[in-house]
Amino acid sequence: MTAPQAEPLVHILNFRMDFGGNTVVRDLSFDINRGETFGFLGSNGSGKTTTIRALLGIYQPTAGILHVNGRAFQPEDGGSLGYLPEERGLYKKESVLDVMTYFGRLKGLSKHAAVAWSLEFLERVALSDKAKLRVDKLSGGEQQKVQLGVTIMNDPELLILDEPTKGFDPVNRRLLMDIIEQQKKAGATVLMVTHQMEEVERLCDRVVLLRNGVAEAYGTIPEVQDQYGGTVVRLTYSGVVPDSPHYVVTLRQNNYAELTVTDHVDEALIVRELVNSGVQVRSFVTSKLSLDDIFVRVYGDQNELAEV
Repeated sequence: MTAPQAEPLVHILNFRMDFGGNTVVRDLSFDINRGETFGFLGSNGSGKTTTIRALLGIYQPTAGILHVNGRAFQPEDGGSLGYLPEERGLYKKESVLDVMTYFGRLKGLSKHAAVAWSLEFLERVALSDKAKLRVDKLSGGEQQKVQLGVTIMNDPELLILDEPTKGFDPVNRRLLMDIIEQQKKAGATVLMVTHQMEEVERLCDRVVLLRNGVAEAYGTIPEVQDQYGGTVVRLTYSGVVPDSPHYVVTLRQNNYAELTVTDHVDEALIVRELVNSGVQVRSFVTSKLSLDDIFVRVYGDQNELAEV
């Protein structure tokens, strides 16, 4: 007998959001399973922030169901939530430790526990020497670390991160990604909004790509890759790569080219065709389309500036 499938932590069904006569999100449906890291992707203006705000009860949806833990989100559910919005919000005139302790008390920690947790976190992110500094004396990236600490200090069941590594250098980006992975291992479900596709490929179990308020793709990363064509050939060569019904040349730079292979075409056939055309093949590497490639295909023709 098959065990019943666990109820998803987040359930969104046929969500629609209108502002005046403008439909921002239409018929959006997806689930986020307990314990997974879920990538919520889209260009600026595609409806990501609107969806999150409706999920958290900040906006009243025009239509559809948005549930967390089987019901519409209520203010009293905030203790199980950690939300890092893109617009950061800290008390800038207070010290780092006082701010973190204050938010820890709001999340139900004792003062002693909030101070201890904050000091341990600041040590972890190389800010222990700045615990007594005012927040406005920190750099933007340092403030972002503090904001992340405030977000995760109650060990939330659902962690919503909107561009968590925006503006970070590679070292700090890796540090924050490690922290996110550790939260997941501790049992958190993570909803992550980001434009950093390498973060998605490393962290996310499944993704949804939102375009103009409509789900363009939804599933695991391999499933999404399959939706956008099969194999990509990365080729270094001498000569001239000819046109062919067996592939499309999507990039050509000096002696390097990328070819998108037509469905069900054997790569060996392409090698023979290139060699028979006089192309000297120096390297021939095949792979699936990267999420970066897919993102450019889905959103490359858009010129959206404002996030909604």
